[in-house]
Amino acid sequence: MDAASLEGKHVTVMGLGRFGGGAGVTRWLVEHGATVLLTDIETEEKLAASVSQISDLVKNGSVALRLGGHNVSDFTTCELVVANPAVPRPWENRFLRAAWAANRTVTTEIGLTVAQLPDRARVIGVTGSAGKSTTSAMIHHILRECGFDSVFGGNIGGSLLADAHATRGNPFVVLELSSAMLCWLGGLAQLAPADLDRTGSEPGWSPHIAVVTNLSPNHLDWHGDLGHYRRSKQELLRSQVAGDIAVLPPGSETSEWASNAGVQRIVPRGETAGLSIPGKHNRQNACVAVEAAMALESRLTREASERAVRTFAGLPHRLQLAATIKRGSGTIRCFNDSKSTTPEACLLAVGAFEESGEVGAACVHLIAGGYDKGSDLSGIGALGSRLAGLYTIGKTGNAIAAASGGKATECGTVERATAAAIDAAKPGDVILLSPACASWDQFENYEKRGELFVREVRSRGELT
Repeated sequence: MDAASLEGKHVTVMGLGRFGGGAGVTRWLVEHGATVLLTDIETEEKLAASVSQISDLVKNGSVALRLGGHNVSDFTTCELVVANPAVPRPWENRFLRAAWAANRTVTTEIGLTVAQLPDRARVIGVTGSAGKSTTSAMIHHILRECGFDSVFGGNIGGSLLADAHATRGNPFVVLELSSAMLCWLGGLAQLAPADLDRTGSEPGWSPHIAVVTNLSPNHLDWHGDLGHYRRSKQELLRSQVAGDIAVLPPGSETSEWASNAGVQRIVPRGETAGLSIPGKHNRQNACVAVEAAMALESRLTREASERAVRTFAGLPHRLQLAATIKRGSGTIRCFNDSKSTTPEACLLAVGAFEESGEVGAACVHLIAGGYDKGSDLSGIGALGSRLAGLYTIGKTGNAIAAASGGKATECGTVERATAAAIDAAKPGDVILLSPACASWDQFENYEKRGELFVREVRSRGELT
């Protein structure tokens, strides 16, 4: 939908969200002449912080609020519905079904976004069950480091609707696309898994460069079954045309990922060594990112792309290299992995430092603990005998310390744990915040926890 066609339209936005996810598209719609009804199942009290982001629009009458529940009539009397793509199984949602039955146009923020992008040939889309966020960010980083204008958005980078440079300029655009976003972009949102054979000829949207990192069962609660999930991922490729490029995971020599006639298929293999962040998975992501960036911009050399990706410090809160601290003749590296909210994630993070070329667990100072979700944390405590240090925080700190057999230091807070780890670390060691627990006992979310850790280590070290 072209932005100019919104003038005078009545639009229902489905979902504001506690973190204001619907605020950006609401403001964009108003700026282009639409009158918006914003509706959410949560109450105004719970959404107070998000409502404050659009209070000026409510005050001047551009936006009306319907909070604490949806009304079917709001989805049938408007001219456009902008649905929250997080709504599971949209084909079953009675409000969206009512909109479709009334022949109302239903779209999402990402659908509006791709319609505004001026040059599809400069767009790269990335999806996958794992690694899509890091791979997308790496591609964006390579382009920027090599002197090319690039913007990053989508599932993690944020909305590009309000970015005039993205929608009216001529940058490269890197989009991370979730399976839910692709389901909507491909026109599958109305179709239950059993009905997927009813589509295929309808026009969809695909980027010039499509990147698939991998596929494994995920989000089946949203999609209903694996077939619907896989088909949604395939939508990234379905509308590519001759001259486009698909960067596909190993094994794609088979028909697992179908592509159209004239689409070049690239299957990266191997790893890119020498990264700032640890882990075989990141070295593999870097290899994919290098191939994708070169496919997007023909002037990029492999040497320049690999040199650029080696300076990528990682996504915030995901094994992010937050700071380096000078100690004697060496340095201490500090990693923020606050998004680690399960024991499994923590064990994977520690394991990344045990791979070939890394320092080994005996040089890792781990900060772990937080909100008690009832997880079995005995495996985290057992790490104490293998690590350089184990420092516990939060509600579960005592349990982790008890499971360590006396090999942990109970610190309680991120500040005390970080200080203790820095004091004990030796040149070449690693300080790792990978809590294995949610943050809600001490923080609003894992981002706040990670931000505090980053501030603490950067107060003693250097920015990276």
